[in-house]
Amino acid sequence: MANQYVDLETLKYLLFQVQDLKEVLEQERYSEYDEEAVEMFIDSVKDYADKEMYPYFKEMDEHPAHFKDGEIVVHPQVTKYMKEAGEMGFIGAPFDYDAGGLQMPSMAVNASSFIQEAANNHLPGYVGLTLGAAELIVHFANQELNQTYVPKMISGEWGGTMCLTEPQAGSSLSDIVTSATPDGDTYKIHGQKIFISGGDYQGAENIVHLVLARIKGAPAGTKGISLFVVPKNRPKSDGSLESNDVTTVADFQKMGQRGYCTTHLFFGDKEDCTGWLVGEPNQGLRYMFLMMNGARIAVGRGAAAIATGAYHASLNYAHERPQGRELQSSGKKDASQEQTLIVNHPDVRRMLLLQKAITEGSLSLVFLCSKYYDLSVAASDEKESERYKLLLEIMTPIVKTYPSEMGITSINNGVQVLGGYGFCSEYILQQYLRDIRISAIYEGTTGIQSQDLLGRKITMANGKALQLLSEEIKQSIGEAMAHESLAPYAKKLGAKLELTQEVLQSLMGYAMQGDYQRFLADATPFMEFFSTIVMAWQWLVIGTNAQQALVMGSKRNSEEFYESKLHTMKFYFKYELPKTQGLSEILMDKEALTLNTDKKIFA
Repeated sequence: MANQYVDLETLKYLLFQVQDLKEVLEQERYSEYDEEAVEMFIDSVKDYADKEMYPYFKEMDEHPAHFKDGEIVVHPQVTKYMKEAGEMGFIGAPFDYDAGGLQMPSMAVNASSFIQEAANNHLPGYVGLTLGAAELIVHFANQELNQTYVPKMISGEWGGTMCLTEPQAGSSLSDIVTSATPDGDTYKIHGQKIFISGGDYQGAENIVHLVLARIKGAPAGTKGISLFVVPKNRPKSDGSLESNDVTTVADFQKMGQRGYCTTHLFFGDKEDCTGWLVGEPNQGLRYMFLMMNGARIAVGRGAAAIATGAYHASLNYAHERPQGRELQSSGKKDASQEQTLIVNHPDVRRMLLLQKAITEGSLSLVFLCSKYYDLSVAASDEKESERYKLLLEIMTPIVKTYPSEMGITSINNGVQVLGGYGFCSEYILQQYLRDIRISAIYEGTTGIQSQDLLGRKITMANGKALQLLSEEIKQSIGEAMAHESLAPYAKKLGAKLELTQEVLQSLMGYAMQGDYQRFLADATPFMEFFSTIVMAWQWLVIGTNAQQALVMGSKRNSEEFYESKLHTMKFYFKYELPKTQGLSEILMDKEALTLNTDKKIFA
C-alpha cells in the first residue's frame, strides 16, 4: 500500500531541502521542534492515513453522505476520524500552547494535511473547517467563548463550520440578509445558509457555526456584517446541551467529494436561535477574511493532494499495462515482438511528466506560502514580518488557483493515460477528476481570485508586494546562473519577468484612465499567465537545489532522484512556460470582446 497515493521522499525533499524548513524552526516560536521531530510526525501521519483513510476512499464515494429523516447520514469513519484527529493533534497542531495547541509550524501542518488529503480527500475537510472556526474564536472572540468552545473543538468532540453563503447572494456577501436581533447580551439569529461543508452529521454531539449576519439597523453592504458563534446545541450552565433551533433543511448531492457532506441550514425557524457576537459589531467580514489566507492555501493544498493521488494511480497503471509496440529505427512496428508497457510510449510519458510537474511544483508552492506565513508570525523584526506578509498576500490567490485549475488538467491527463478504462467507475481516476472539480470554486472562484490578484495584490502598497516577489525570483535566477547547465533556463525565466512588466504596463493604462472594468476584464488570463511564470520559478528553485546536490555528492537522496527533478524542470520549461507568450498576446490586445454592450451577442 505504501506510496500508492503520495511519494513521501519527494514531500520531505521539498519540505526540508528545497523550502528549508530549518529556517522556520530556528525562530524562537518553534524552538520546541527540530527536523527529526517533524519527520517523525509526518511518518506517523502517513502510517495513520494508510490504515484509517486510504482504505475508505472509494467506499465513501460509493456510499455518499445524504439527508434522511431530518439529519445527515455519513460514513462511520467520519466520527472515528474526528475523534482520532483530535487525539493525534491534527486539529490543535497550529494553535498556540496557550490555546491548548501544539504551536507547530504551518509548513509541518500542511505537510500532514497534504498526506491526509492525498489518501482520502473526503475526510480532512471536517477537521479543516473545525480548525478554521476555532481559529476565528481564538483570534477574535472573548475569553468566555474561547473557554466554552475551543477545547472541545480542538479535541474533535465538537465540529465547526464557517457559514457565509446564502441562496440569493452567492459570492456577493454584501447581499446577505441573515439577521441578528439584540436579546440582552446575546442575539436572536434568523436566516439560512447554503453550501455549508460539514454543516451537520449523524454522530456529532455539537457543531459550532461561525455565522455572518446583519444586526438590525446595521449599514448596508459589507460594512454592516457581523460575525457570530451559533452552535447547533447551546451549552447550559451545568454543562449539558439544549437545541439552539438550527435546522438542517437538506443536503446537496455532488459530483465529487461525496463523502464530505454539504448542507442547507436554517437558523431560527422557531425564533429560538441564539448567537454570540464575535469581537466588534460590523467587523465580521474583516475577521473572516483575516483567516482567509489560510483557507485559500488549504484549498490549493487539497487540490495538489488530489492531483497527486491521481498521478500515482495513473503512473502505477502505466507501469502495469502492456499495449502496442515501440517504433523501430525503420519507423515501423514489429508485430512479432511482445507488447510494451504504455509507460514506454512518448505521448504517455509526456502526460505523466505533465502530472509530475504540476503536482510536485504545486506542493513546493504550498510549502513556500506556508513558510511565508510562519515567518510573518515568528519573525522578531517587524520590517521582516511585514515583508513576509506582503509576499503571502500576493501569492495567496496563486497558490489557491494554480493547483486547483492545473490539478484538473493534471488528472484529466491521468484519465487519458488509462484510455477507456479511465472513464470507467471500476478505476479510480474518474473519482479523482470529480473530486477535484470543486477546488476551483471553494473559497472564491477562479474569477474572484484572478480579480484579487490583478485588482488588489499586484497594486497593493504601491506595487510593493510585486516588487518583493520579483526580487525573490531574481535572487533564484542569480543562484541558478551559477550552474552552467541551468543558465539557459534562468535566462528564460528572466525574459518572462520582463514580459510581465510589458503586460502590466499595457493593462495599467486602463486603470489609470479609470476604466477598471476593462482593466479587470482579462484577469483570469492574467492569472494563468502569471501563475505559469511563478511555477517556472518554483521549478528553477527545485532544479537548482537538485543540481547543487549532485555537484556536492549529497547522499540525502539518490542521484537518480535528483536527476528526475532536473528532468521535470526541463519538461516544464519546454512544454508549459512557452504558453505565456500566447497569453501575453491576449492580454495586450486592445480589442475588448467580453464587456457588456448594447449589442445582442448571445441568442
